[in-house]
Amino acid sequence: MATVSPVSASASDKFPVRNITAVDLRESLRQGLDDFRDMRGDLIIAGLVYTFIGVAAAVMTTNGPLMPFFFPVVAGVGLLGPVAAVGFYEVARRREDGLDSGWRHMFDVLKRPSIDDMGMVAGLLLAIFVLWLLAAGILYVALFGWATPTSITGFLSDVFTTPRGWALIAIGAAIGAIFGWIVLAISVASLPLLVDCDVGASEAVSASWRAVHANKGEMIRWGLTVLGLLVLGSVPLFVGLAFVLPWLGYATWHLYTKLIDRGAIRRRCD
Repeated sequence: MATVSPVSASASDKFPVRNITAVDLRESLRQGLDDFRDMRGDLIIAGLVYTFIGVAAAVMTTNGPLMPFFFPVVAGVGLLGPVAAVGFYEVARRREDGLDSGWRHMFDVLKRPSIDDMGMVAGLLLAIFVLWLLAAGILYVALFGWATPTSITGFLSDVFTTPRGWALIAIGAAIGAIFGWIVLAISVASLPLLVDCDVGASEAVSASWRAVHANKGEMIRWGLTVLGLLVLGSVPLFVGLAFVLPWLGYATWHLYTKLIDRGAIRRRCD
């Protein structure tokens, strides 16, 4: 179970982080699934919004010069997922405090005192997403040149049946893993913390960064779990995201409560 890290619990740390185990990861997923089941099926409606966004992005990138960005955009769902989940963090917070926590309260996150700081973190994640697309574009040009794919069939054939395509997949996956780790370290605890308490964006990001790097092994496992669920949710046509995103949103809230010392948070916010 989670324990306060002796390295991170110094008096200078406003939000001491905890050491977690694989048990905490499984417990977070189980609690998130329980929350999703208890919050009624109308929460799927909220999840469907992200499904439509994913489908629209995929359609846009299967035409003309944007075709090489199809896979980076699909993979980038995970980079912007924490921003999409803040409404679920708010519902989870209200539920934990014994307040009315229907799906309409997702929008109450806009009334939280730290909403501007959430916007700063969201802007940072958006900038990382843009850098990811830029890196993917540079890699594609380096391997395939400036020629625009003439058809989706030809593009997929180039990617999956040629040495250049295999190199694109391998190198792209490595670069994507770096971007994914950065986003995980920045956001896994910062956005839930900003929903939970009126703190600054820099404080929240610092706490998240320390929590992730104090639990590297478990957080790598968490990242791979999230990636696997997002991939499953994206097939076919992103429909599964209507279920996966709310589940992961609630699960991430519970993971946050295990990563960060909530006692310190309550003392700061009360």
